[in-house]
Amino acid sequence: MRGEYKVPGGKLVAADVEVAGGALTEVSVSGDFFLEPDAALAVIDESLRGRPADARVADLTTAIEDGLRRAEADGRFDAPVQMVGFTPEAVAIAVRRALGHATSWQDHTFELIHPGPLPPAVLGALDQVLTEELAAGRRGPTLRFWEWDERAVFIGSFQSLRNEVDPEGVAKHEVTVVRRISGGGAMFMEAGNCITFSLVVPASLVDGLSFEQSYRFLDDWVIGALADVGVTATFSGLNDIASPAGKIAGSAQKRLAGGAVLHHMTMATTSTPTRCSRCCGSAARSCPTRARPARTSASTRCGPRRGCRASRSSTRSSRTSGRGTGRSTATCVPRSWSGRSSSSRRSSATRSGPRACRDAPGPIRARAAAGPGSGRGNPGCAGGSRPATLDG
Repeated sequence: MRGEYKVPGGKLVAADVEVAGGALTEVSVSGDFFLEPDAALAVIDESLRGRPADARVADLTTAIEDGLRRAEADGRFDAPVQMVGFTPEAVAIAVRRALGHATSWQDHTFELIHPGPLPPAVLGALDQVLTEELAAGRRGPTLRFWEWDERAVFIGSFQSLRNEVDPEGVAKHEVTVVRRISGGGAMFMEAGNCITFSLVVPASLVDGLSFEQSYRFLDDWVIGALADVGVTATFSGLNDIASPAGKIAGSAQKRLAGGAVLHHMTMATTSTPTRCSRCCGSAARSCPTRARPARTSASTRCGPRRGCRASRSSTRSSRTSGRGTGRSTATCVPRSWSGRSSSSRRSSATRSGPRACRDAPGPIRARAAAGPGSGRGNPGCAGGSRPATLDG
């Protein structure tokens, strides 16, 4: 059995394992990482043999760290161990994937949803419904792009409406206020000034990852997409992406006990700080920090990319059962990015994530091919629970 894990901003780690009697009997770790001294690789393999097949990431990580520490104390190495581009935790995640406890992008088929402009409250409610449906086993993973034709403020699940929104400014500028299912800060959004997507995935896709690691893992393909349109971007803080000019995007998550994860991101292409400050109170601080990533192309080219096949029904994850809605959709098979020749772009091994479809049928035809931001309006801000509530 084989499992792989691509460290965001790092290297690919692979693990080939064999199991007998509920324990790991053979483990072989490989990858494009750097490790000194060479003898440390054999110690990593040895440290994992005999471990329970159901061991958690934390337990496997501790086993590797203890094994390396003992080997150094026993004088088996002629120099301190240096792990570059990967960590003991990355090895543990790869082993968990090999054992089938955790999954990768390639293990799932995504339904692409891009129906065109919808009211902000509906956009927010869809996040909650789709996540709950996956948790209940009635749907597979989805990738959804947002669009709307009106102004809105989305506040985080735990924020106070009184502190975040100016009632007079909201009324004057006809702004809809929506409370989303995820945490994080309030965001002022207008049609045409941002790109937003929502990923709803099984918890197995982020198994063993901390919240911070899961943000980077689920957004790593966005960094690659920005590089494709000439934007240098990096992760910033817990859940943001920034360019040298400033913050480009922010993400938020919500996890349900049933094993579903909602992850959504908003990327601003323009900024309207004046109107934002008149509507959003303390939330206005988010507006001026937004940097336009790529004026001529990012709004139409950034996002999950080619590689999907058309379908007339909802799809099913290979690891997550679910019944579809029967409407026209596109099935997206995540796989590594390839075919990039520019030396300034990252290797194909780093480009993993969901993909949008060039020839999606029905209401998402053409839009999916062009990427978010094409056609009327533009995607808005992520949302979710208790849509359009005004209680503080």
